[in-house]
Amino acid sequence: MSGTAPTVVVTGVGATTPLGGDTHTTWSALLTGRNGIRTLDLPSPWTDRLPVRIGAPVAVEPDTVLSPKQIRRTDRATQLVLVAVTEAWCDAGFTIPASDSDSPVDPLSVGTVISCGLAGVHSVIAQYDILRDRGADAISPYCIPLTIPNSPSAEAGLVIGARAGVHAPVSACAAGAEAVAYGAQMIRSGRAKVVVAGGADASIHPVVLAGFARMRALSRRNGDPRHASRPFDSERDGFVLGEGAGVLVLEDADHARDRSARVYCELAGCGLAADGHHITEPDPDGVGVARAITSALRDADSTAGDIVHVNAHATSTPLGDLAEATAIRRALGHHADNVCVSGTKSSTGHLIGGAGGLESVLTVLAVHHRVAPPTINLTDLDAAIDLDVVGPSPRPLPPGPVSALNNAMGFGGHDVSLLFRSC
Repeated sequence: MSGTAPTVVVTGVGATTPLGGDTHTTWSALLTGRNGIRTLDLPSPWTDRLPVRIGAPVAVEPDTVLSPKQIRRTDRATQLVLVAVTEAWCDAGFTIPASDSDSPVDPLSVGTVISCGLAGVHSVIAQYDILRDRGADAISPYCIPLTIPNSPSAEAGLVIGARAGVHAPVSACAAGAEAVAYGAQMIRSGRAKVVVAGGADASIHPVVLAGFARMRALSRRNGDPRHASRPFDSERDGFVLGEGAGVLVLEDADHARDRSARVYCELAGCGLAADGHHITEPDPDGVGVARAITSALRDADSTAGDIVHVNAHATSTPLGDLAEATAIRRALGHHADNVCVSGTKSSTGHLIGGAGGLESVLTVLAVHHRVAPPTINLTDLDAAIDLDVVGPSPRPLPPGPVSALNNAMGFGGHDVSLLFRSC
């Protein structure tokens, strides 16, 4: 492609989370310090047998929003995606097309990039139980579509009429952020004018809880769930498993201008890297994350001094939070002194593949509304965390042009940093 690449802007946001069934409710709850983490209603006999019995399920069940047919034919993660995508598409000023001829935008210029970390968990286990108990003829004819990891993106593409491409990068807890970066590249390369991008997961299941607990990755504060997720706090002991979805409508800036669309901000830079250190543990020196941040700065033609806010990956694990804090300081240097850092998983829990999608939404809103959301449960900042972490109250961002980063890290050493800029 010759010439200058298109500018990518954000024209729509959508979410369904442990704090609310839409973006507005989620954002309002986040700013007021609400907490979506609670004791789980686990089926017998798991109530007493699991070492971890807390989590952050969505506040609004998808079957209250979607049709019975959609619920029957899709996995729970896909259902959450459909809720978020419908909100985001309409928020961008588009209507859901009944056919290609009814589409508000050329379908050949529309794409989806939506990722999950553990898509299909509920469905594959449920279908195995049916196979074991009732035989092969009893399983759903949708068994395979229910469980394949590209289903959320493909189903979303069917809803909005996407023909430019439907994609689903797989990179564990960095997947949602990587999807946003891929969506931006689709627009910059000229493949698409409009892309819905983000992530989701719905993996609160005894098997997943047991697996993460066996790794000692989860908080075990079963008796005090509301204080279990505490990013950057000296008493943090692991993350809290959450579920939900968050997506952005990314758009070619000229396309958005031509239709007089409301613009939240610009997605100015994307950086991707890999630790090359360990399958689950982050590089303690934060080298991979730091390279992702510096790559995003370079991609945006920005400097470290332009950054005023970071929505950190900050899962509340002892190793992960420290590695990311080291990376932020490594990448931004002394400019990190002027950057306020938020750990929003303190309120939402960790949405795994959905984390990067939701936290992209929250970073967009932070830039748009010029306020950094709080980090609740931060009562004693870890002395090794050399950052200005936002406490239990939101913090206004400074006047003038602002830029903010959203970081994401995933098992396997995946590192993503996205740079959003006011416009």
